[in-house]
Amino acid sequence: MIAAAFAALCLPAAACSENTASLSRYDIDVVYDGENTLSGTTVLTYYNDTDNCFDSLSFNLWGNAYRKGAIYAPVSQVYQSKAYYRGDSYGGMEINGVEGGEEWQICGADMNILDVALAETLYPEQSVTIAIDYTLTLADVNHRTGVTENTVNLGNFYPVLCAYTSSGFAEHEYCSTGDPFVSEVADYDVTLTVPSSFKVAASGQLEGQTEEDGNTSYTYSLSCARDFAAVLSEKFEVLSAQAGGTTVYYYYYEDAQPQVSLEVAQKSVEYFSEKFGNYMYPTLSIAQTGFCMGGMEYPALTMISDAQDEKSAIYTIVHENAHQWWYAAVGSDQYLCGWQDEGLAEYSALMFFESSPAYGFTRTGLTGTAMKSYRAYYSVYNQLFGDADTSMNRPLAEYSGDYEYANIAYNKALLMFDAVRNTCGDRQFVDALSEYYKEYKGKIAPPEGLIAKLSKVADCEGIFSGFIEGKVII
Repeated sequence: MIAAAFAALCLPAAACSENTASLSRYDIDVVYDGENTLSGTTVLTYYNDTDNCFDSLSFNLWGNAYRKGAIYAPVSQVYQSKAYYRGDSYGGMEINGVEGGEEWQICGADMNILDVALAETLYPEQSVTIAIDYTLTLADVNHRTGVTENTVNLGNFYPVLCAYTSSGFAEHEYCSTGDPFVSEVADYDVTLTVPSSFKVAASGQLEGQTEEDGNTSYTYSLSCARDFAAVLSEKFEVLSAQAGGTTVYYYYYEDAQPQVSLEVAQKSVEYFSEKFGNYMYPTLSIAQTGFCMGGMEYPALTMISDAQDEKSAIYTIVHENAHQWWYAAVGSDQYLCGWQDEGLAEYSALMFFESSPAYGFTRTGLTGTAMKSYRAYYSVYNQLFGDADTSMNRPLAEYSGDYEYANIAYNKALLMFDAVRNTCGDRQFVDALSEYYKEYKGKIAPPEGLIAKLSKVADCEGIFSGFIEGKVII
């Protein structure tokens, strides 16, 4: 579906720096009808920063995973009852028209790809603009994209260009296990029109708003981001605080101690900024919402499930905020190496709580819980399959489900980073992660890049290989 003139490079050249003239750009203008429909246009001005030339571009249509008859369900069987609170419900993403290309088609293994043939070959350092008119039907579901009991979750709500890798454009099906999203950074201008009864928590900085005929149009900007998302609700209350130069917002509707939630969000942003490098965006919105799992990260926006108790919600806020460094800023291939961002987010949360014991989490307690859970998983899978696969670099589709994925990408990865930290020493460990953040901010970092930064300060390559290849016995 793509035509490349010669061998591809694995990483894009674009980075978040003072000069972002070469970044691609999304101009999104959508209207939510107050029920189950979002419609509008996504205009991508794509800058070819690779060494290849292209005759077509591929876009992920994540919203199609929610349609009836989808091969790959967006929600695993374990979470079905929590997610579909009204029983079976379906959505889908319909492409009404495409401008800027010669022709287009819906394809992919599960109608998950929009392939746009270009009118002319796109050479390196050239740009092309593609305008996509679409309608997104939202299922009634407590998930990334859908209408929940109290909110509307707009994650992955627009056609997004597939990240470009050594194998071409990364066309991944929607996996119910893990986060199958791999995106390159771009600049965003988004206009979201909603009934005026709704408040909006969004990734971008609010630039203005207008009201007309009972609707409010909000305009947002976001620079150097690999996604844009929003949560809407007619029930939102809003608190805010400053964390350095960042305004942290907390949108909630069921929280007996909202100031505590806001405080941990604020403090974690300050802590991660101090340890790893400054937070990238002027705002960060924490949105309480219906979600069948603990939470979900997007650049400058985190979704926190309303079904958690206070202690679990506090932990989730910190973990998801850590993703602003390890996923939003420093990208990775979440489909092939889920441990890279999840493990770092888990361990960064551990470090925060270690520095803030008043929240009731300790390093010993968190590593002990991870060890206990991982050993239970290993024992069960050895009994079931004779030899548990504990390798960490594998596609999401190869995991048997949420249980295995959580123990590999979260628990085993946390234990791995703890072993690496013990080898490096505290100061060198933090310094290496700061260097990793500095070098790969705005890029998609290969796992080798992370390993190299930490191995530079201590002999820990053997620890990484033992854990990642599944050779180490824990």
